[in-house]
Amino acid sequence: MLQVFVENARVPVTVVKAGPCVVTQIKNLKRDGYWGVQLGFGEKKVKNITKPMKGHLKGVFQGKKAPSFLVEIRVDDEPEFKVGDKIELNQVLSEGDLVSVTGKSKGKGFAGVVKRWGFAGGPKTHGQSDRHRAPGSIGQGTDPGRVRKGKKMAGRMGQDRVTVKNLRVIKIDSEKREVYLSGSLPGSKTTPLIIKKISSGGGVPKKGEENAES
Repeated sequence: MLQVFVENARVPVTVVKAGPCVVTQIKNLKRDGYWGVQLGFGEKKVKNITKPMKGHLKGVFQGKKAPSFLVEIRVDDEPEFKVGDKIELNQVLSEGDLVSVTGKSKGKGFAGVVKRWGFAGGPKTHGQSDRHRAPGSIGQGTDPGRVRKGKKMAGRMGQDRVTVKNLRVIKIDSEKREVYLSGSLPGSKTTPLIIKKISSGGGVPKKGEENAES
């Protein structure tokens, strides 16, 4: 994350490496039941991918490099792209646009109910020396006689699909293929993200406009 100044207002931003994305597959309405485009991003050595994946990506290789990440995007109509086409950053986004970003959050490992769900824990006095971070009762007695599904309990925390909406495109660096998005994003530094354009903006907002829209 960085900070940039827009009209003397400091805006926290996250720099994302975006594009070029190569079209690796087109989903057909008659064959697959829907229209879709599969995109590949990043680079991976061809020798490190499986033979079925080599066949799937045939015609997409760039020398001895193949895409390292694949993601499928559904579309409403028949796409204009074909396999092998490249989609650059400036073809999709421009400064001032509103976007939503989807990715996997950081994994926190096994966590208790206090950290995972914000439980208050048990009493600190009256002899309760071992109940400070315990979940407490988890169900009823005779009826229903079991623990209900979805009960908030201790378990693995993180690694969830998270979408952050209404982020503003502050700056686009076409040479470095980087986009500056306002605010923070889910995941670690190497987490692949899906950036979806919500609406076109009229340029980068001036001081005070960001707070008014949010």
